[in-house]
Amino acid sequence: MHHNAQHSSHSHIAVEPWGIRESSFDSAQAALHETLFCLGNGQIGVRGAQEEGELWAGTMQNDVFINGFYESEPIVYPEAAYGFAHTNQFIVRVPNVTGMTFSIDGIPFDANLGRISDYSRQLDFQTGVLTRSFVWTSPSGQKIRILSERLVSFTHMSIVAVRYALTPLNFTGDISITSSITNLPRALMAGDDPRVGASLGGSLDYIAFESSEDFAAFTHGTHHSDLKVVSSVTHDQTPTRLAHDEQQTNVVFAKIAEANQAISVVKFGAYITSQTVDSDDMTRVAKHSLDTAKTIGFDGLVAEQEAYLNEFWLNANVEIGGDDSLQQGMRFGQFHLLQSAGRDGKTNIAAKGVTGAGYDGHYFWDTEIYVLPFFLHTRPDIARRLLEYRASTLDAARARAREMSHTKGALYPWRTITGPECSSYFPAGTAQYHINADIAYAVRQYNDVTDDRSFLLEHGAEMVFETTRIWPALGRFDEQGQFGIYTVTGPDEYTALVNNNLFTNAMARHHLQYAVNLVAWLSKDHPEKLHELRTKIDLTSEEIAIWQDAAAHMKMPFDAKRGIHAQDDAFFEKPLWDFANTPRDKYPLLLNFHPLVIYRHQVCKQPDVVLALLLLGHEFSVEQKKRNYDYYEAITTHDSSLSSCIFSIMAAEVGYTDKAYDYFMQTARLDVDNLHHNTQHGVHAAALAGSWMSVVYGFAGLRTFGKQVKFSPFLPKQWTHYQFNVRIKNCLLQVRIDKSEATYRLLEGATLDIEHKGMPVQITAAQDTVVRI
Repeated sequence: MHHNAQHSSHSHIAVEPWGIRESSFDSAQAALHETLFCLGNGQIGVRGAQEEGELWAGTMQNDVFINGFYESEPIVYPEAAYGFAHTNQFIVRVPNVTGMTFSIDGIPFDANLGRISDYSRQLDFQTGVLTRSFVWTSPSGQKIRILSERLVSFTHMSIVAVRYALTPLNFTGDISITSSITNLPRALMAGDDPRVGASLGGSLDYIAFESSEDFAAFTHGTHHSDLKVVSSVTHDQTPTRLAHDEQQTNVVFAKIAEANQAISVVKFGAYITSQTVDSDDMTRVAKHSLDTAKTIGFDGLVAEQEAYLNEFWLNANVEIGGDDSLQQGMRFGQFHLLQSAGRDGKTNIAAKGVTGAGYDGHYFWDTEIYVLPFFLHTRPDIARRLLEYRASTLDAARARAREMSHTKGALYPWRTITGPECSSYFPAGTAQYHINADIAYAVRQYNDVTDDRSFLLEHGAEMVFETTRIWPALGRFDEQGQFGIYTVTGPDEYTALVNNNLFTNAMARHHLQYAVNLVAWLSKDHPEKLHELRTKIDLTSEEIAIWQDAAAHMKMPFDAKRGIHAQDDAFFEKPLWDFANTPRDKYPLLLNFHPLVIYRHQVCKQPDVVLALLLLGHEFSVEQKKRNYDYYEAITTHDSSLSSCIFSIMAAEVGYTDKAYDYFMQTARLDVDNLHHNTQHGVHAAALAGSWMSVVYGFAGLRTFGKQVKFSPFLPKQWTHYQFNVRIKNCLLQVRIDKSEATYRLLEGATLDIEHKGMPVQITAAQDTVVRI
């Protein structure tokens, strides 16, 4: 196999089930740990740098991001052409309100002078609090203990809080604590790696500063995208003095500290942007948010965090018996997904969550195909919000379709923040028309799993119809009456601009048929809604007939000689990539070979046909799945973090249980162990969700096509058991798998009909259902 998952130097993270902890500070790991210890709430992301920031060696991005808060700039092409994406949007760092530091008798703290001892820092997934403790011995011998606690509130979306406590251990003296808001520029360029992000955060313009006795607030704005942000703080006590310039404010608390007596300052920060609040009102709203947080207090916010997370884990917990490091990897992933997902219907989940500026903070198809299933079965309310984001950008998708010469319909962008296409490389961007089918698939999945019809009526049906319209415009019927789709790119980014990509065609067929079925459902159950939509988007019966026809006659490339599906019409005409003579240091291929060199060969970056086998599994026989899997596995490099989890799930389905486990191992701790060597730029949100899918869809075999709920579980031999909860319909189902049996228990809901390995089983609230595996 051609895996390139070289194990990196581990990140010194102790293995424990409910959190991550470092017990010494290592400047070489600091950048990576800024990502791992990041805190967020779907809106705000605070990277896990130290409170004293750059006073610690190795600090790379002591940054705060706000999901969807972006700058834009023209994309400059030396050779432009019509219809190229013209504007890039990229996430920008906002001023950091978390900074705290101190001085003793006028001598400032510096982590590089004197000595740091007894250091530990931990992020607890059950409390959502980042706690850090260490002792500093100053160059002149004073010993002081520093204890800081930090949270980003799940219950008050604009609030960040820090408690900063100092205890002199061998002296009494003057200590001053400085709390800051900082917007210092940073020069850090991305270089040639497309995964990093163009500007790593950009910079903002100073607009205003306002302060009163217990309040300080900056207003900054973007150069081009015309957005504003207020970054504000208040404290649990009145400061001694306050100083500021256009980039920083320092709020100082002067104290006399007795030996072994702790002194502390609690800081509350609030971020308000012009995306959610009228510009003139932002400072007032910030002040109000801070007053609320201050009234609740730090301990009150911690109690709310714990209650929120308790509810989350009740729905989402995946328990793995027999491997604490995997247990930690799973919960790390679930916690970061919860921290990263936008939940206001206006923001989504970026490829790097809220942990960094990698991929410019863009939203991709990762959301619908990888991340949505996790939320669908744990927090369906968030799943709905992620789809509402797509509904909110439907007009931008319509505009993009016109730009791409489609007279009707909507074409969703490959990568974006607010809706316009931001992908400057069209062969691997705009050409991935399957984005439309992916979104329609997600709408259907949401509907099937939740039974929430209101989304379809309010947004979903219109989205599905508008995106369906692109297929007849893109493809055509040949002389034999078969429908083909031309010059597109499938999920595999090492094969571009092909005819009849199997994944695209299969997903388009599903999309077209789903649209036809929706019309039938609406005309029967909601005729007035169908009439309203027909009028609004000028939908004709002729169009619907063409959808049905295209779905019925979709080309599905198949190679009879090999007995497998071809990834596209010409795929098997190309020579195989020379894996034997490609040294390990030449992976990922995209960083070492021109795209054309890669495109000319049979080589896959990630699953394409194999992903179709998963998403549309009911359309392929077990034998087809196995043969396709064998062929495509041998030519896939897994240079994408989206790859291993899908290969794990399909290996489980075709009976390769050892392979299923090996691939799972490559994704379950991908970020904690920095297997792709770029986690310092942010977590891999799709891979985090993929780990969850590997357990629930892979080892437990959950499938939810149409109205059916099927499980086909097995226990990896390395484990004693595993257990997880999933929301299906209006039930919360607990599934536990051990050596010989599966136990299904309803935690909420009265009855649920499932299939267990092909056998119908009705689960009732009255008792556990135990079946042999």
